[in-house]
Amino acid sequence: MNLKDRLRGKIPDDCLVLLSNRFHVVGKVAILCLSPEMEPYKKEIGKEVLSNGQGIDTVLNKRSDLQGEKRVAQYEILAGQGDTVTVHREFGFSYRLDLSRVFFSSRLGYERMRLAEQVEAGEDVLLPFAGVGPFAVPIAARGARVLAVEKSGEACRYLAQNIRRNRVEEMVRIINGDAFSMPQFIRGHFSRAVIPAPYGREKILEVVLPLVRPGGMMHIYVFKKASEIEALVGRYEDLGMKTLLCRRCGNVAPGVSRWVFDLAKE
Repeated sequence: MNLKDRLRGKIPDDCLVLLSNRFHVVGKVAILCLSPEMEPYKKEIGKEVLSNGQGIDTVLNKRSDLQGEKRVAQYEILAGQGDTVTVHREFGFSYRLDLSRVFFSSRLGYERMRLAEQVEAGEDVLLPFAGVGPFAVPIAARGARVLAVEKSGEACRYLAQNIRRNRVEEMVRIINGDAFSMPQFIRGHFSRAVIPAPYGREKILEVVLPLVRPGGMMHIYVFKKASEIEALVGRYEDLGMKTLLCRRCGNVAPGVSRWVFDLAKE
């Protein structure tokens, strides 16, 4: 029985149609994004999610978009323990984090492993916007040397914990710095760059490009409408990169999706 069915009779039908059966789960925390019309019923909804038997111990309602350079939203507690610190597990790896202090999305789990499986042992991989480590850890576990750059000091602290808990600390070097300033503190060239760029930060590609050696690979995540993709492929070609793969990685807003490009530097 889905969430709507369990709430039928407890919430008016005209409000129930506004509720999604799907919600974001990170570790043992469920994150809902309720419309203002659901305000009178939010506690009831939270209790129903908590009782769903999926190992959830805290239910949050997202009250704002991602804010600031840390890309952290504001949440209110609907049910449960109220602890925003959790451990998220995917594909045999685990990540400890505080949802109220750092950014994390569980929706890219498959994509992170798809990319890691392309990496070979001995590669040197540059990873700006490293966050708490969900890209760095599986790549390092493949035997690659990862340089992880992250501006948030809080995220860097969790990243350091997570490379230790996944036993890849010898393969990951962390720099607490601004990705757009990388040419000032990074020397050398990398065989691969992985760029999980935040919304509106896709110009980072032009910063990273000189740091990747000819013949190397680049993987960038961007937020675009489908109608913009063809022109973007052309722009990448003008920069000297060949698009090997372009795929949608989920919708983020009406008409806007996250896309990944696998690019070869020619």
